[in-house]
Amino acid sequence: MGVVIATGIVGMAAAEEPGLWSVYTEGLKGAKYIDLSHVITPEIPVWPRFADPAFAQATAGQDLEGYAKKGDVFTYEKHGFEATAYTLPTDQLGTQLDPPAHWAPEFPGIDELPATYTLRPLVVIQMQEQVAKDFGYALQVSDVEAFETKYGQIPAGSVVFVRSDWSKRWPDREFAAKTPFPGVGLDALKFLHEQRHILFHGHEPLDTDATPTLEGEHWLMHHGYAQAEGVANLDKVPPVGCLVAIGFPKFKGGVGGYARYVAICPPDTPEGIAVSDADAPLPASPKPLHWDDAAGIRVR
Repeated sequence: MGVVIATGIVGMAAAEEPGLWSVYTEGLKGAKYIDLSHVITPEIPVWPRFADPAFAQATAGQDLEGYAKKGDVFTYEKHGFEATAYTLPTDQLGTQLDPPAHWAPEFPGIDELPATYTLRPLVVIQMQEQVAKDFGYALQVSDVEAFETKYGQIPAGSVVFVRSDWSKRWPDREFAAKTPFPGVGLDALKFLHEQRHILFHGHEPLDTDATPTLEGEHWLMHHGYAQAEGVANLDKVPPVGCLVAIGFPKFKGGVGGYARYVAICPPDTPEGIAVSDADAPLPASPKPLHWDDAAGIRVR
């Protein structure tokens, strides 16, 4: 499809954009972008049986003649840059993408997920009203059917996120440990995967369900399905019409994954930000980052 560029009163068709570039120019460039991910900090809620993460200033691993001695902290003042050493006792932190190998070693780990886990249609099923009445409510097939009656059938290959508003209390550790918590029922999971053939589902809490055996997560992983956990900001996303960008690091043999999800929504979406000339170069802050010993992280 050509792009018409006005030059006074004379219009001329621009050259055809190669490949998929027109998809960006005509659709994604003007979209609203909404981050659905939590920031990882040393204080974020974790499963009690895992140790807490810790951040530190990166140090030289060996003597570097005329530059640094082994153990020296790299600083802006002395070396022109800084880096961070992360102690991450688990790959189950914050916003996650769990590959099926998290529970079932015969299925793919995080580094074996295909590149097609990159951009998909996004569906947001709302159940926050049910959760407001019953904090331990779990999504039911009837909720999915009611959603489809209003918005149409969930497309195959899509990602389905379940809104409970649980994430509004993040990162309150005491709240995060409260059980039962909003979940996704096993029958609903089976319906979404076996009848609607979705790619994966996601939820705001750090587990799929509050059953004693985590039956939903067990079923998903042992049937080759991935899932998203710790998703945020679903109250800002329309139920249908958006895409979701999916990013995660490829740790060899990893059975969990730190993830970033970004909803890409129509231009008239009230929330989110649009592509801007200020995206590059990024603006400087009047408050430079600096290491805070008490917080154990860099702050402004």
